[in-house]
Amino acid sequence: MSLKHPYLLFLGNAVDQLAAKTANGVARWRPDWCVGQLRLEDCHADVGLPDMRLEQAREAGARTLVVGVANRGGVISDIWMRTLMEALELGYDIASGLHHRLNQTPQLRERAAALGRQLFDVRYPEQVLSVGNGEKRPGRRLLTVGTDVSSGKMFTALAIEREMKSRGMAADFRATGQTGIFIAGSGIAVDAVVADFISGAAEWLCPENDADHWDLIEGQGSLFHASYAGVTLGLIHGSQPDRMVLCHEPGRPHMRGLPGYPLPSLRESIEMNEAAGRLTNPECRVSGLSLNTSGVSESDSEHLLKAAEDEVGLPAVDAYRQGASRLVDGL
Repeated sequence: MSLKHPYLLFLGNAVDQLAAKTANGVARWRPDWCVGQLRLEDCHADVGLPDMRLEQAREAGARTLVVGVANRGGVISDIWMRTLMEALELGYDIASGLHHRLNQTPQLRERAAALGRQLFDVRYPEQVLSVGNGEKRPGRRLLTVGTDVSSGKMFTALAIEREMKSRGMAADFRATGQTGIFIAGSGIAVDAVVADFISGAAEWLCPENDADHWDLIEGQGSLFHASYAGVTLGLIHGSQPDRMVLCHEPGRPHMRGLPGYPLPSLRESIEMNEAAGRLTNPECRVSGLSLNTSGVSESDSEHLLKAAEDEVGLPAVDAYRQGASRLVDGL
């Protein structure tokens, strides 16, 4: 799917800032694609964009209303329905990454069809996918992997894209999750792909390209997470990465949501990801580390980064805090 921008980010009645994490990611990484935010009366989130009504944003050029808020169960709230219907009437397409599909909501589906508008359920791919074939293809690829889930893989891939493009390099961020798709404008949410087709989806997402072109694939899950390792492995085999960047959040007491599973060491994680990657690309290796140090001071961050760098002998940065220059140099 390919989304039309500029966007108007819909925060609805988000109960807190975390509930609007999708809108927050888009506002941080694609502010030039966003004309503003639309918040209902009981909204308790703010992503720092101008507050706009539907009419105002449409006049400012907005083409897609992005549902940037998540609620319990991922449902399309009845409280939102009036806004969504009005958006269709005003000429908007609507995009959502919720589990509940726009296209399975009869009221929205029928009105969109009558008006010639598009409804995008970005969590559910529209492509007809094949199983992976493991055949080597031209172009260069980098995949972000993690010691755990939610460790900064999307932010790191985007930071690398930003750095590469600032140097005039040919590079594209390839989204594999709902927030990433809103940021890239296209992609496949691999967590909704049938297991047999995950590696094929990754091959489709980053096909053959020019020899000096880098596809920067947003990683998902972790090989060490009992719940999501299968998604990670499919991405590794299908993307055939030449290089990987390992993402890590220091100080976590255990794998997220799994108190009985400790985090692996950096060395162990590097070795397992490289072993998996070499099935489809014998040259695959980890070339750098990206640590999420947002929870500590600048001086503590520097200490953690140096310790990680000394431990494994690879450049270690906080890609969002410091930029990805050293990671690109390490390629």
